[in-house]
Amino acid sequence: MVKERARILVVGGGYVGMYTALRLQRKLKRELERSEAEITVVTPDPYMTYQPFLPEAAAGSISPRHVVVPLRRVLDRCRVVVGEVTSIDHAKRTAALTTLATEEEGTGAQQLSYDELVLAPGSISRTLPVPGLAEHAIGFKTVEEAIGLRNHVIEQMDIASSTRDPAVRDAALTFVFVGGGYAGVEALGELEDMARYTARYYHNIRPQDMKWILVEASDRILPEVGEEMGRYTVTELRRRNIDVRLNTRLESCADRVAVLSDGARFPTRTVVWTAGVKPHPLLAATDLPLNERGRLKCTAQLTIEGITHAWAAGDAAAVPDVTAEEPGKETAPNAQHALRQAKVLGDNIAHSLRGEPLETYSHKYVGSVASLGLHKGVAHVYGRKLKGYPAWFMHRVYHLSRVPTFNRKARVLAEWTLSGLFKREIVSLGSLEHPRAEFELAAGGKPPHDPSNDPKGSS
Repeated sequence: MVKERARILVVGGGYVGMYTALRLQRKLKRELERSEAEITVVTPDPYMTYQPFLPEAAAGSISPRHVVVPLRRVLDRCRVVVGEVTSIDHAKRTAALTTLATEEEGTGAQQLSYDELVLAPGSISRTLPVPGLAEHAIGFKTVEEAIGLRNHVIEQMDIASSTRDPAVRDAALTFVFVGGGYAGVEALGELEDMARYTARYYHNIRPQDMKWILVEASDRILPEVGEEMGRYTVTELRRRNIDVRLNTRLESCADRVAVLSDGARFPTRTVVWTAGVKPHPLLAATDLPLNERGRLKCTAQLTIEGITHAWAAGDAAAVPDVTAEEPGKETAPNAQHALRQAKVLGDNIAHSLRGEPLETYSHKYVGSVASLGLHKGVAHVYGRKLKGYPAWFMHRVYHLSRVPTFNRKARVLAEWTLSGLFKREIVSLGSLEHPRAEFELAAGGKPPHDPSNDPKGSS
């Protein structure tokens, strides 16, 4: 039994937010039925995106609908609010909330009161003051970006196939990816694999006509899978005629020209930025303690340091790594920790409400897996190093076991089975991004989208 009625506010609907709320639903089932507790989840999107599947969604191996998990279906005992928390005053236990109706109502942000706070807003792309980056680049953190990038790549092949200008063709077939972590390497590997397959349906485009460039500021890629597997990945990508440039930075992408720190210049219509993440801006709009990197200072029990009734985990939290030999080391901001921390976080909130002792978050290193395209991958799991098809198979098995709900597991498995039996889809549905353009043109208005002003070249 909880000591008193508890209003639990979960900010964020990603890994930590969804799994914490899901855990609380189970742990506080009786309390929720007796209205002794209530759980409110505030999220900008009504779904949780399983980000490890974004590269396969971009390549067309998985439908975009199956990369996301609808929160209202999964969190049936919670109140799900689609909106954004803009600031938090924990001293008063209030959060300022804006929803889709806030602007139309004209009443400003509403104040949401709570008793227990779970901060899990995640992270955003970490950008640098690179000239032209904001105008010409695209990220790879959301399902919208993944599908938009797929449409864009196929569209560039259409442009290259139809133009008579060699400079336009060369720029259309040059694709620059910045960042050698999971997101950059997997996105590049899957899209290059997809584009190479698509080229067979163009009479005047060959795979060797395309330039794929990976730019990484450090001396290695995929540090999560170990140095040996990282070197193998570089060798494998270069064998596929992908230009991997280590110890290199993107200096500028203004005027549709990617300028690198080694002096190379590539006219291109595609720059994909995956060079790390930074804490969500919401954290700076709270009265909670932050570390020098802007993340919440947390304890090993996932409480916020020195603060009562406030909890955090995932990308937004600096959680001490109690298993590390080096003192002061923190857990890495990745999905593997987020999933595990969410379970401990949900349990600890239930323990706290019932006056029970809290658990300490500790973990064992399971390993890392990465896909480099169809039937290609690298893995370092339980001390074993795999490459090629076995690693790719391990990648699929691991993520199939981790994607939430049996419904999603079944749908993803069915799509993988069908994609193995039939040919890839090579259709670009760029019109999905501007659905009213055709109607406005027919109605005599000006289309809201002018292709000549599109920095990414979408038609």
